[in-house]
Amino acid sequence: MRELHVLTPTSSARAIRRVLASLALLATALLVLAPGSAYAADGDDEAGVSLRPAEPSGAFDGRTNFRYAVDPGQTVQDYAAVVNTGSEPQDFTIIGTDAFNDENGDFALLPTDDAPELVGRWISFENGENRITVTLQPGEGRLIPFTLALPADATPGDHVGGIVASVFTAQGQVQVDRRVAIRLYARVSGDLQPALTINSLNASYNGDWWNLLSGTVTVEYTVTNPGNVALAANVEGGVKTWFGIPVAKQTSSAIKEILPGNSASYAFELPRIAQLLYLNPYVSIVPFVDSDDVSSYVPAAPTSRDTALFVAPWLVLIGLAVAGLVVALVLRRRRRENARAIEWMEQTEKRVREEALAAPEGMREKETSRGA
Repeated sequence: MRELHVLTPTSSARAIRRVLASLALLATALLVLAPGSAYAADGDDEAGVSLRPAEPSGAFDGRTNFRYAVDPGQTVQDYAAVVNTGSEPQDFTIIGTDAFNDENGDFALLPTDDAPELVGRWISFENGENRITVTLQPGEGRLIPFTLALPADATPGDHVGGIVASVFTAQGQVQVDRRVAIRLYARVSGDLQPALTINSLNASYNGDWWNLLSGTVTVEYTVTNPGNVALAANVEGGVKTWFGIPVAKQTSSAIKEILPGNSASYAFELPRIAQLLYLNPYVSIVPFVDSDDVSSYVPAAPTSRDTALFVAPWLVLIGLAVAGLVVALVLRRRRRENARAIEWMEQTEKRVREEALAAPEGMREKETSRGA
């Protein structure tokens, strides 16, 4: 992490800085079209802006963001270089603001007109405010010094925001806010608590009832950062079934950085899942600090969550139901035939007894004697 301490400028120091900034404009203009993350230009080239971290001389220093290791109450000073890459003079507003995760989990900064409430309030420019406006001619650049002054009660962990260059352009009757930004990370010393949690997990199954082997399981989950360190994560998801037997596994992927106190929701699909009655979708995440600065790395414990999903194999169940119905009908028929046979035998015996009782007494004695 880069750490820069504020120097109290004297009038001569200010003059020297202005001279150095002027000398840097040529290098700035030549380098502005080099590849970089903080660059935007209009399709018609009437409005365009470049914004990059810079050295006090105004030269670009290769950084892609501002990242500091600081203590509560500490003050640091740094520089950004802004260049008008368009073909018309423009007023550029440079802003210090707060960052958050939007509904898609992407890194986002507050709208230009919104006042910051977190790290953006600690940023100030030469005018003493957290925003400053400069007018630049086409191809003209300006070195923008800024100060990050931490309060004495700043809490430990990552405080994330950005330096934004904003220019409003007219498109018909609509004013369009064209912005570029550089991320700013201030990690305050103290008790770091890196953690990500999966605070919800839902799964659904979609497939044709007659196709036992080719459904799709959709897994939706939300990841929250309850700690104080900005973390990204590697993700593994899959589906198991009875006795933990694996059915499908998602190709390992990563989710973008989630800032402290923020959440983001994600989803993935796993095709060709059979209707096995019981399915066990799961998600596992391994958090990490997404930075090229190894000094900012902190270990974070992995976490996982699963859920139960019951998927009826309808073709099998229908087959079993039909087979059961056939068996029930056969058994019912057999019971009815047995009942009829028993009833016929009982009727026959009853008729024989009645006929025997109705015969004349002599015939009964004759038959008895014959029997003797």
